Amino acid sequence: MKNQKIQIPPIKSQGIKTKLVPYIKSIVPDDINGYWIEPFMGTGVVAFNVRPKKALLADSNPHLINFYQSLLNGKITSYLAKQFLEQEGKELLRTNGDYYYVVRERFNKDKDPLDFLFLNRADFNGMIRFNKKGGFNVPFCRKPNRFAQSYITKICNQIHAIYEICSSGDYEFKCQDYKTTIREAKETDILYCDPPYIERHTDYFNNWNENCENDMADLLLNTKSRFILSTWHSNKYRTNKFISSTWSKFNILTIEHFYHVGAKEVNRNPMLEALVLNYDSKIEVEPMELGLLQLNLFEK
Repeated sequence: MKNQKIQIPPIKSQGIKTKLVPYIKSIVPDDINGYWIEPFMGTGVVAFNVRPKKALLADSNPHLINFYQSLLNGKITSYLAKQFLEQEGKELLRTNGDYYYVVRERFNKDKDPLDFLFLNRADFNGMIRFNKKGGFNVPFCRKPNRFAQSYITKICNQIHAIYEICSSGDYEFKCQDYKTTIREAKETDILYCDPPYIERHTDYFNNWNENCENDMADLLLNTKSRFILSTWHSNKYRTNKFISSTWSKFNILTIEHFYHVGAKEVNRNPMLEALVLNYDSKIEVEPMELGLLQLNLFEK
């Protein structure tokens, strides 16, 4: 696990699991004979670093799925993305950032995946947020020179790397409800669930509430497949009540890390994350390898 490069996907979001990838990988079973299944794909950073031979990556956000389907079928390539971002980046700089809102309006009308990439990499704080009508509504990051050549090269390298990972295996991207995805899992599959965190950030695409958390818990309680669930455990202000009321019947691993969410630095605080498992796992990562991450294993 040491010195292993973490592959960053081209689509970003708040709460991305990049820093937790080494630890999550360390608890993934070695004997995956079926599919790696994600009902809440998000950025896909975990799947793209676990690199299973077979994967079903699903999400209720059609724009994420459209982007990765376009990447996999060759409609988006690193070359095409380079041309697009260079052109749009020049217009963004020429208009001192006003062009961002032209692209946002165009995307909300036409749903083009390259426009989605542009907005995602030029918006405020790497957010993915939609209004009740399904319109992308994140403001500009206020950096008209956002798409410098080095930044474009970085994004295009990420696109190429993810294409190589997906095309080397059997990867499928589906836009569908998490319930449908969890029900598709078989005994030989591994479910990795990373839903919107209950009582925290629920405006990602669809709202996530207590009923959703309970429905997911019922499905995971009855699934025949092994699963890993990412959720939040606690911070210095409060504790996730579902840890004791719903998830305590499973194995719970906790990791402390710095949570980079909030417009102001004072609002960005350490968070105790929880990984909930329905199987026993041998932990292979040393805590010191994870920098700020601290490992704590709770008994059932």
